[in-house]
Amino acid sequence: MTSVKRWLGLAVWWVACMGMEGAAAQGALRIGMVAGFTGPEAVPVQESADGARLYFDAVNAQGGIRGQRIELLTQDDRHDPAAAAAQARSLASQGVLALMLSRGTGPTEALLPVLKAQRLPLLAPATGAVGLREPVQPYVFHLRASYPQEAERAVRHLAGIGVKRITIVQVNDAFGNDAGKGAIRGLDAVRLRALSHLRFDGRRPDLAPTMHAIARAGIEAVVLIGPGAAVVEGVNALRAAGSTAHVATLSNNATGEFVKRLGANARGVIVTQLFPYERSTAHPLVREALGLARAAGRGELTPAQLEGFAAAKLVVEALRRAGKDLTRDGVLKALEGPRIDLGGLQLRYGDKDHGGLSFTDVSIIGPDGKFWR
Repeated sequence: MTSVKRWLGLAVWWVACMGMEGAAAQGALRIGMVAGFTGPEAVPVQESADGARLYFDAVNAQGGIRGQRIELLTQDDRHDPAAAAAQARSLASQGVLALMLSRGTGPTEALLPVLKAQRLPLLAPATGAVGLREPVQPYVFHLRASYPQEAERAVRHLAGIGVKRITIVQVNDAFGNDAGKGAIRGLDAVRLRALSHLRFDGRRPDLAPTMHAIARAGIEAVVLIGPGAAVVEGVNALRAAGSTAHVATLSNNATGEFVKRLGANARGVIVTQLFPYERSTAHPLVREALGLARAAGRGELTPAQLEGFAAAKLVVEALRRAGKDLTRDGVLKALEGPRIDLGGLQLRYGDKDHGGLSFTDVSIIGPDGKFWR
């Protein structure tokens, strides 16, 4: 009798273990996102998360990855580097396979020690900082183009419409320095020189005197590189000084909030973009995203939503290529290999290049407040 009870006990234990193993096999594949859901970048951060969920939901509706659902876990770092590192450690302890869509150079740099310690890949960080690309960071896989590539594209556009008298006004930090170098490179490529190259303190911009001097000098275009609040201040000061010069800024300002704060001065501002036009149904990526958005009862896409959607496609492709090895190491191995097609946008990662796409474009804010291309 005792042996029978012992056998039954072992049988119950075996069935329980098998049940837990099966539950684990069918559990969610967790992906983490640490970014500023509150603070100065809250709007594009939330929009990019919405875009990512749009694609993850579609994949889950088709059975997920090998029968497992994808779950996006988000944490708010308030755009603070110390908080970003702490939140990343928290997500790592919850078993995320990868992080995605961190935003900003400082918070992303703060993640690097965590990524290394946890062997945790970070996909599609929303920063174009050169320092995160050179030298190659083995756990960081970029999707968007770099800040210098953006600024160079803006200058080439200005030259292409016949502008010659160009000045550069940049925030005096790593972001501004990276983009400023790209603007100079763009000018060199079209055999022009900046009439002036000015810097301002991002904490206390005080751009009115600078913009009044630019207006008096008869400058035809200003490449204005900085955070949204500073750029809004600069554009408004330039217009108040009576200047009709073109203004070009970077994609960190491609948000509805930026347009709203500019008010009547928004029209005509040139803003670089890092992904195809979110209204262009001729582009495969946009057509797919719009189709899913409309099926889900959502309205038009924003640039940040499209970036989030593309980032989610990159995550899903990595998970699919990992096959049965749905681990952090499996994801890392899967990313470095054959070319990845995100729907008209192709990229390839190697051990010496995690740079991502080189796609850049320009948009102009129209009378309706939309980013027209």
